[in-house]
Amino acid sequence: MWRYLKRLIIGKPLKSTDEGGQSLNKFKGLALLSSDALSSVAYGTEQITAVLLTLSVAALVYQIWIAALVLVLLFAITLSYQQIIYAYPSGGGAYLVASENWGRTAGLVAGGSLLVDYMLTVAVSTTSGTEAIVSAIPGLYNYRVLISCLIVVFIMLLNLRGMRESASILTVPVYLFILMIFIMIIWGGYNILTGQITYHAASAVGAPVQGMTLLLFFKAFSSGSSSLTGVEAISNSVPNFKKPKEKMASHTLAIMAIILGVFFGGITLLSYYMGIQPNAHVTVLSQIGAGVFGHGGFMFYVLQLSTAMILAVAANTGFSAFPILAYNLARDKFLPHAYLDKGDRLGYSNGIISLAIGALILIIMFKGETNLLVPLYSIGVFIPFTLSQSGMIIHWRKHREGAWVFKATINFIGALISAILVFFLLVLHFVNVWPYFIVMPLLILLFYRINEHYRKVSTQLEVSHEAEAIPESFSGATVVVLISDVTTMTTNAIAYAKSISDDIIAMHVSFDSNPKREEKVGNDFKKAFPEIRFVNIHSSYRSIVNPTLRFCDVIAKRAEHEGNTTTVLVPQFVPKHHWQQILHNQSGLRLRAALNSRQNIIVSTYNYHLE
Repeated sequence: MWRYLKRLIIGKPLKSTDEGGQSLNKFKGLALLSSDALSSVAYGTEQITAVLLTLSVAALVYQIWIAALVLVLLFAITLSYQQIIYAYPSGGGAYLVASENWGRTAGLVAGGSLLVDYMLTVAVSTTSGTEAIVSAIPGLYNYRVLISCLIVVFIMLLNLRGMRESASILTVPVYLFILMIFIMIIWGGYNILTGQITYHAASAVGAPVQGMTLLLFFKAFSSGSSSLTGVEAISNSVPNFKKPKEKMASHTLAIMAIILGVFFGGITLLSYYMGIQPNAHVTVLSQIGAGVFGHGGFMFYVLQLSTAMILAVAANTGFSAFPILAYNLARDKFLPHAYLDKGDRLGYSNGIISLAIGALILIIMFKGETNLLVPLYSIGVFIPFTLSQSGMIIHWRKHREGAWVFKATINFIGALISAILVFFLLVLHFVNVWPYFIVMPLLILLFYRINEHYRKVSTQLEVSHEAEAIPESFSGATVVVLISDVTTMTTNAIAYAKSISDDIIAMHVSFDSNPKREEKVGNDFKKAFPEIRFVNIHSSYRSIVNPTLRFCDVIAKRAEHEGNTTTVLVPQFVPKHHWQQILHNQSGLRLRAALNSRQNIIVSTYNYHLE
C-alpha cells in the first residue's frame, strides 16, 4: 500500500541515465533558484520602514538612501558570486571558498550557517506567504501556522518528485510575480507622472530629520538587507545546470540580480512617494498595490495572489540548495553519508526531508511570526557572505588570474559591507540573533564528532598486511537459536542451524505464571529435537531481552575460551503485507538491537515468509 501511495505522490523511479534530463536551463533555473531572492522584495522595504518609523514618519525619507546602499551591496555580492561560480563549479559556494582559503573551521561555520539559513529560508518564505494570504482573507489569521506547515509539506513533496517537475510547476508563480511587480512599478510610475497618485511623503529628500542617528540608519539597513538573502543559492547549485554549467549559472545569477535590483528600488520609491507606513495586518506591498490598482480591483487581487504564491514557493530555493550543500559536507565526512544518496527521482531525498522537518520545527517554535525570524535569517547568510567574499580575496592573491586586482577589490567591497552588517545585526538585534551563538558551536561540534567517527572507522577497517592484523582462525561455531514455541518456523530455523554447526543450543525465555505452560514448550521441543540442548529461562519481570543477553554472554565466553565463534540465530516470520507488521510485538527487532552491542556475538536472522 505504501509503495503505491509513494508512486502516486512522488512518481515512478528514474534511471541514473535520466539525470541529464533533470538539468536546468536559465528559464527554469531562474524559477527554481531565484524565488527566495525575488520574493524578498515583498518584505524588504517593509523591514526598513518598520525600523525608521520607530523614530518618526519623517524618518521614512531615509529608506531611499538605505535602498541605494542595499543595491550597492547587491552589485558587489552578485559579481563576487559569479566569480565563485567559475572558481568553484562543483557547488558548495561559501562552504568550499571558506574551507579552502580560511581553513576547515571557517568553512564549517559558513556551511553550518547556510544549512540553518536554508531552514530559515523555508520558514520565513512560507510564513510570509501565509501573511500575504491572511492580508487578503483576514478570517484565516488564526490558522496561519497550520497553513505555513501545509505549504512546507507541499513543497517538500514537489521536490521529491524531481528537479525538472518542480521547476516546471514553479515557473507559473515566479513569472506571474515578476510580471505583476513589473506592471505595478510601470503603472505606478505612470500614475505619478500623470498626477493620478499624489505626493504623500512626510518629508522631502535631503530634509533633516530630528533625532536621526547613524545607529538607527544601520539598524534599518541591516533589516532591509534581508532582501539579499537567497542570492548565494545559485552558486551552491551549479551542478544542477545544463552544460556549460558555469556559464549557465552565471547568466542566471546576473538576470536574477537585475530583476531584484529593479524591483527593490521601484517598490522603495513607490513606498516613499505614496507615504506608505507599515501596518500590522496589511503589508507594505499590499498597500502599494491598493494605491496603484485600487483596493478590491482585479489587478490588486492578482498581485496579492502572485505575492502569496511566490512567497510560498520561495522556500523552494532552500530545497534546491540545501541538499547540494549537505552533499558536499557529507562528501567531506562532516555529515552522515545518507546525504550522499539520491532518491528514486534523482534528487537528494534525505536532504529534502531533513530541511522540511527543520523548517516545520522553526515555524511551530516561532508561531509563524516572520518578524521574529528575519534577523536570525539575515545573520545566517551574511556571515557566509563575509567569509566567502574575504576568502575570494585570498584566492585571487594566490592565483593572480586575469584582472585579479579588480576582482579582489569587488570582493573587498562586498566583504566590508557584509562585515559591517554582521556587526550591526549582532549589536542591534542581539535579542533575536542570540540563538545563533548556541546553535553554531553545537553544530560545529557535531560536524567534528561525525568526522572523527568516520576517520576512526576508516582506520579500523583499513587492510593491513602486518602479521598481528590477521585474525586468528576459529575451530568451530556455537549457535544459540532463540525460540518462543515449537512451530514450523522453529523447525526450519533448527534445520538451518544444523547446516552451519554441530554445537546448537535452543533457548526459550518464559514468564508465564503457569508452570505447565513452561513444561509443555520444553517437552514439545525435546520430543521434536531430542539431540538438541534445550534451555528454559524463567523471567520474573517479563523481560525477554535481559535474560537472553545474560545467557548469550555466558555461552560466548565459553565458546571464545574454546576457540569457537558464537552465533545467535533470531527466527522471525515476515507477513505478506507490510502493514501487518504492526499486529506483532517486534520482539525479534528488540533482541537484535540488544545483541548487536556485544563484540563477541554474531547475530543472524532467519526469516520465515508467511503465505
